[in-house]
Amino acid sequence: MKKAIKILGTLMLLIFTAWSLTSCDKDDDPTNNDFFAGTYKGSVSYKDGSTDINTDNGSVFVTKIASGTKYNFGFSNSIPDLNGIEFEKKGDNSLVMIGSTATSYIRIDNNELKILYIKDGKTWTANCTR
Repeated sequence: MKKAIKILGTLMLLIFTAWSLTSCDKDDDPTNNDFFAGTYKGSVSYKDGSTDINTDNGSVFVTKIASGTKYNFGFSNSIPDLNGIEFEKKGDNSLVMIGSTATSYIRIDNNELKILYIKDGKTWTANCTR
C-alpha cells in the first residue's frame, strides 16, 4: 500500500510540474492579462551624455503593474529602467504608449517590443521579440 501511495504521489507531482510549465506560454498577450510578465530579447540601447550602451544581445523584462494600464521595463546591460509608463489598447493585440510622439514611442504585443523613448536628454531604444 505504501508503494502505491508513493507511486501515485510521484505521478501527481509530475503532472503538476508539466501543467505548471505549459501554463507559462510565450503566447501570453499583455493586452488580455490582468497581470503580465515577459522577457523580450534583441537589440537595446541607452544614451545619456557620456553614457552610450548598445547591444544586439540585450533583453527587456516587461511587467504590468497593479493599475492595469501601467507597465515597467527592466533593461539588461546596466540600462536604467523605465517605470510607470501608461498604455492604451490599439487593435486586438497591441498596446501603444499614451502620449506617443515621433520622439517617444513604445509598442508592445505578445511577440514584439519596440521602444524609442526620449526624456530629459536620455534615449532608450529596443527592438526585441519573444
